Amino acid sequence: MRSITVPGTEGYAEDAAWLIPRYESVSFVDKYRAVSHLIPAAPSTILDIGAGTGVDSSWLAELGHDVVAIEPVAAFRDAGTKLHPSRQIEWIDDSLPGLVKIAQRKKEFDAVLISAVWSHLAPEERRLAMSNIVPLLKSAAVLVMSIRHGLAPANRRVFEISADETIELAKSFGLKVTLIARMPSIQPLNCQAGVTWSWLAFKRSYAP
Repeated sequence: MRSITVPGTEGYAEDAAWLIPRYESVSFVDKYRAVSHLIPAAPSTILDIGAGTGVDSSWLAELGHDVVAIEPVAAFRDAGTKLHPSRQIEWIDDSLPGLVKIAQRKKEFDAVLISAVWSHLAPEERRLAMSNIVPLLKSAAVLVMSIRHGLAPANRRVFEISADETIELAKSFGLKVTLIARMPSIQPLNCQAGVTWSWLAFKRSYAP
């Protein structure tokens, strides 16, 4: 039986051998510099969507947070469980836009992180994804997203998405933007290629 590639993950399994050490070379502190002050200070429940090899999840777990790491690429999950073993990280094979497995739990989180994932979703997938993300947020939770801008490898499915478009989409689902930042890539090769990132943070505009 042929394995089914999750839309948006094209190219990642094939490139996993060189992507894994590349992911591991970037620290949470450097990557999340624009938004790290929004991460809850007290031990909390955090959902890391598109966790990759678990660098971010591991850093959060070391701070005392309980993390659910969602990653659809098996090679990254396998690397993550070996490189970052922690009782405070639970790995789940799930993906946007459906988030079927995590949605079935009907669990809410204090923070949801979506780093370097949103640009892989087509317009109709982004709307569906947002509708599935909002129910995962506690009333005072923060949603943090990063959106990639610039050239992408030919074997990836990537869409150019503006921060304004994403803010309007989030607004239509009852979220308000609390932070907007444009940052250069911290990966040297991407930086040389002119890749930049929009960092956005959202909270509910009203209590559910």
